[in-house]
Amino acid sequence: MNSAQPEPDWASLTLGVFVCQACSLLHRSIPHISRVKAVHETWDGGEVELMAAMGNGAAKAKYEQKVPAFYYRPTHSDCKMLREQWIRAKYERNEFEFIEKQEPYSAGYREGFLWKRGRDNGQFLSRKFVLSEREGALKYFNKQDARDPKAVMKIETLNATFQPAKIGNPCGLQITYLKDNSTRNIFVYHSDAKEMVDWFNAIRAARFHYLQVAFPGASDEELVPKLTRNFMKEGFMEKTGPKHTEGFKKRWFTMDDRRLMYFKDPLDAYARGEVFIGSKENSYTVLSGLPPTTQGHHWNHGITIVTPDRKFLFACETEAEQRDWIAAFQRVINRPMRPQEYAVEAHFKHKP
Repeated sequence: MNSAQPEPDWASLTLGVFVCQACSLLHRSIPHISRVKAVHETWDGGEVELMAAMGNGAAKAKYEQKVPAFYYRPTHSDCKMLREQWIRAKYERNEFEFIEKQEPYSAGYREGFLWKRGRDNGQFLSRKFVLSEREGALKYFNKQDARDPKAVMKIETLNATFQPAKIGNPCGLQITYLKDNSTRNIFVYHSDAKEMVDWFNAIRAARFHYLQVAFPGASDEELVPKLTRNFMKEGFMEKTGPKHTEGFKKRWFTMDDRRLMYFKDPLDAYARGEVFIGSKENSYTVLSGLPPTTQGHHWNHGITIVTPDRKFLFACETEAEQRDWIAAFQRVINRPMRPQEYAVEAHFKHKP
């Protein structure tokens, strides 16, 4: 695990690595590979020797020697399933010692069945998915023998993020893509965690190879953060319409980079609306509270987003939620806009 994890207070005696408490629980789930022991327990000489002989640096050099640049390395804040599969991929399946074991996500083509949530009835049904780097798309088919796909998702705008709590499945994955420059959501899962993580990394591989062609001079370090992204923040807020005279309605909001989307239900396929959040240099600001004349909101913790064209009014249920949303908006507003984001902003301004 990486990225600001707690100090390790456990060790795997069989692998010779120190791990944090959260990872120690995952190591316990593979006892045939990893036997864990607390650092503060009594150790015999042989155990100390084993740890001294291996250690985290040597273990990393052995078990992570051939991790592809695009492969997602979980952090301590990722979902349990992703973290467990990373540990299994390293120590149980030895995927990063033998390149042929990476075929499921490195081949540039993947097909298989995933359970997909129906757009209208909310039922999960088995659907065939095909990811093809050559065609530059992820497709799915409603019928097994169908010639034409139900949807074609271009790799250019594809994103995937694990959402176990929202989808109600430990392997739940939310796939998003742009259709007519509006965001479309697809919710899928597979009963086999390895299958789901392989799909996730196959999408990342396809994105990586697409971006290598699109930005030929870019380094791996520049491209890897662009492969997939988690949403900056999600949750319920109330909102009112452009005239600020309509009553406030409770909506599910998703902050995805500079797109603030709102949905009637967290699992809706399409957003009811999207708001572009630009930068402070372009006259975007976020304010705590609502204009004094505002009426019709049930929640008391208001937020006003000022854009060059209008003000957007939101209300949060708690002060903590208000604080978190303001911090998320401020992070985006403080970041200067990239050249391609001006084109996105222009599209939002010309929406009917």
